[in-house]
Amino acid sequence: MSAKSAINKEVFTPQDEKMLVAVQVKRRTKKKIPFLATGGQGDYVTYICLSVTNKKPSQVSITKVKQFEGSSSFVRRSQWSIDQLRQVNGIDPNRDCPEFDLMFDNAFDQWVAGSAGEKCTFVQVLHHTCQRHSTDRKPEFVNCQSKLLGGNSILHSAADSVSSAVQKASQALNERGERLGRVEEKTGDMMNSAQQFADTAHKLAMKHKC
Repeated sequence: MSAKSAINKEVFTPQDEKMLVAVQVKRRTKKKIPFLATGGQGDYVTYICLSVTNKKPSQVSITKVKQFEGSSSFVRRSQWSIDQLRQVNGIDPNRDCPEFDLMFDNAFDQWVAGSAGEKCTFVQVLHHTCQRHSTDRKPEFVNCQSKLLGGNSILHSAADSVSSAVQKASQALNERGERLGRVEEKTGDMMNSAQQFADTAHKLAMKHKC
């Protein structure tokens, strides 16, 4: 089971929630946290998760989940409602990059994702979810690539791929149909020629009999 599947199963499913997306992150600038504040648990891996309640009306949350070194379990840490999110900064609107910032009413974090692809997927799903579920002022998305803000482009890309495949298949069938049509036409001509030859041969045979 992948880490993200395990997070959904351990952290969100028991709370009757469904995780929509998660991204593994590290801070770009480390905060100075007293040793006692961390519980002396050492190094850890951090995930930023977006989840929604199964119960209607849907409540969407952004949750910081940690897995401490030497432990197989995941721990829910900070959590914000989607309405507390004020700004998502994609850092660079011209290229894929793993860095992004999240600004809430009472917090500001600068992150770097495990990969640019992970960050892009997270930002895209977050934007799509905000458009659907934010009840108050929608958060501002700045310095984000336009492909991430144009709706669910992952689905659009998949749909485009399917549409392209169908179009190519249809074209191939049409070309095959044209070839079959030409073959049938040639076969018909050959049959006509053969019939004409048979008729001529029959007439000649009858003539010689006479």
